[in-house]
Amino acid sequence: MPELPEVETIARGLNKHIAGDVIDSVWIGSKPEPLKSPAAEIALALEGAHISRVHRVGKHIVIELTNQSRKRAQTRGRMPESSSQESAQWIVHLGMTGRLVIAHAGAQTAKHTHLVAKLASGRELRFEDARRFGRLSVRYESIAHTPQPEQQSAAQDHQSWAGGREPLEIDFKDFVRLFHGRKTPIKSALLNQKLLRGVGNIYADESLFRAGVRPRRRAARVTAEELRKLHRGLQEVLHEAIAAGGSTVSDYVDAAGDEGFFQLQHRVYGREGEPCLVCNSPITRVVIAGRSAHYCPVCQR
Repeated sequence: MPELPEVETIARGLNKHIAGDVIDSVWIGSKPEPLKSPAAEIALALEGAHISRVHRVGKHIVIELTNQSRKRAQTRGRMPESSSQESAQWIVHLGMTGRLVIAHAGAQTAKHTHLVAKLASGRELRFEDARRFGRLSVRYESIAHTPQPEQQSAAQDHQSWAGGREPLEIDFKDFVRLFHGRKTPIKSALLNQKLLRGVGNIYADESLFRAGVRPRRRAARVTAEELRKLHRGLQEVLHEAIAAGGSTVSDYVDAAGDEGFFQLQHRVYGREGEPCLVCNSPITRVVIAGRSAHYCPVCQR
């Protein structure tokens, strides 16, 4: 499943290439699984909408839509005031195999394509998902003005539907509070989306290695100094992975169809039995609450 760096990479690519474009029309497939909102609701929100920007919230790609038509507002039974305009968010969760890619209108459509948004620029934004674990939804909001960047950041932090705290923004004191008194393994706590949103198997393993902490350790028993290293290591590894375009360990590609490169820098994840890059001890793999965890038995305690 794409994690925070992969989703961030896709969102940045989409924002670079489609922000400012307009969705002329939408085709939605017949499979119901990817649709968290009704198909008619999604089409109503998207068609004719201006894409103001694309950003990430947790593991979700959020496409901000503005300049909704007066007819659309009437259809929903809510006529905004004259000084307002109706906005919407198109929210995409990629699941395990989902892709949100930009394609030329004449390019062959992949077999497992569930939505095609035709853009005024002549391109198409396509959602593909072979296993259909991804989800598409829309949310409406009536606004009287366009939020400033600082207001947008605050709004993102308080979007409860996305889960817990943003790991790239949380400070050390709040980070420590997340794990206080928790008896669950620290690896499980890192994966708990109600605590931190966007962190998955890869970056939990990599950050625990940098902190020198074994994944089975109870979260409450990780020392303050170890948590400081974990806080720093988690943010470092996420930033490094974003800079490398994410990790391609299965079929992940960005919005342009390109693979990431951070998998070449993994120190423990996916390296079971291989020598530790620090001490040469074999990397160990264990299963914790149904999820795999990789660590060095010498460097991590």
